[in-house]
Amino acid sequence: MGLTVPRREDLPHYTYDDYIQWEGDWEIINGIPYAMSPAPSKKHQKLSLEIAFQLKQLLSLCNFCRVYQTIDWQMTEDTVLQPDVLVVCGDDPEEIKLSIPPQLVFEILSPSTARKDRVLKYRLYQNAGIKYYCIVSPETNSAEVFMLQGHTYKELEDFVGGTLRFELGPCSIAFDFNEIFNK
Repeated sequence: MGLTVPRREDLPHYTYDDYIQWEGDWEIINGIPYAMSPAPSKKHQKLSLEIAFQLKQLLSLCNFCRVYQTIDWQMTEDTVLQPDVLVVCGDDPEEIKLSIPPQLVFEILSPSTARKDRVLKYRLYQNAGIKYYCIVSPETNSAEVFMLQGHTYKELEDFVGGTLRFELGPCSIAFDFNEIFNK
């Protein structure tokens, strides 16, 4: 008897209500769970901290935009993501999860998440209307920056340094990639 491949309808389908019962770090995409382990490398965590710190400084005078690191963003009932660093404009800071799309997302690649970040999350972020998506590579100290034009991402540039202006809701910030890669 040969091996049969399970059909999608035969697989479990999880929702946010299931997700909040789980221990450990997970994401669910279209009802499919993705483990967020092992823990990010030291370099990954350092980059995440540097990105968040710079964004926090740049937005310190803005009362509308907030910077978060690894927060639950419930896109739909069966899709919950945890972007590495994000900027959201106009959310309710009292909510325990994010329920509106961010304006800017940074994902830092790691061996276990690179394909998901480059393919699945790229499509999800594009379809959700996230204005800017930055994919940061700790291996090459570079960032691919995509900007939504219409309903499609266009790559702005691969940054290994230099400054890029992000227009975020009522705020405009000049993000310096040298600050995250040269520390």
